[in-house]
Amino acid sequence: MNTITLRNTLPEVFAQRTDIQSDVWRQEVVFEKEKTYLVEANSGTGKSSLCSYIYGYRKDYQGDIFFNKTNIHDLSIRQWVEQRKGHLALLWQELRLFPELTAMENVLIKNKLTGYQTQKTIDAWFERLGIADKRQALVGRMSFGQQQRVAMIRALCQPFDFIFVDEPISHLDDSNSRIMADMLMEEARRQGAGVIATSIGKRIELQYDRHLRL
Repeated sequence: MNTITLRNTLPEVFAQRTDIQSDVWRQEVVFEKEKTYLVEANSGTGKSSLCSYIYGYRKDYQGDIFFNKTNIHDLSIRQWVEQRKGHLALLWQELRLFPELTAMENVLIKNKLTGYQTQKTIDAWFERLGIADKRQALVGRMSFGQQQRVAMIRALCQPFDFIFVDEPISHLDDSNSRIMADMLMEEARRQGAGVIATSIGKRIELQYDRHLRL
């Protein structure tokens, strides 16, 4: 997948509004591989919905979304599985980790599906993010900031053409935020992928090719 295109896309809940001023909603926006985008928004303007639409998790929107020239409305369940396994990675704002599993178990669930990263690489990421001692800790007993780091490692355990990170550093200090940004971009560049980050305030510091206001 080389491009993701939004064409006149709008959450259905906003359908009756006439005051929307956005670089994304009701516009034509093209996200390209190997480029980095920041989508800034106020709370309640549909930031997380945007990620859910593109990931195919929700369909309550008007307009169209295309992967290359294919309208995602036309994708079968099997095709969605292929897209999520090999082309789209997503770090959810709410993380969606399994609290009853350990940090490492949460990561390996993804990596066993994809077989993409080596255990050596995963261990190095835990070390780098300062949570090596939490590998066997239950996620439900970890702080939200620690969980964010686990979720980032999990998101990187697959091939992708685009990766979405929805407020990925909201609970991280500056040092860990920088480490997270470096890890993200190193892997994205290695894969030649596009990066789309969202923020309602504290944004991950990357070299963005384009800023969009939602």
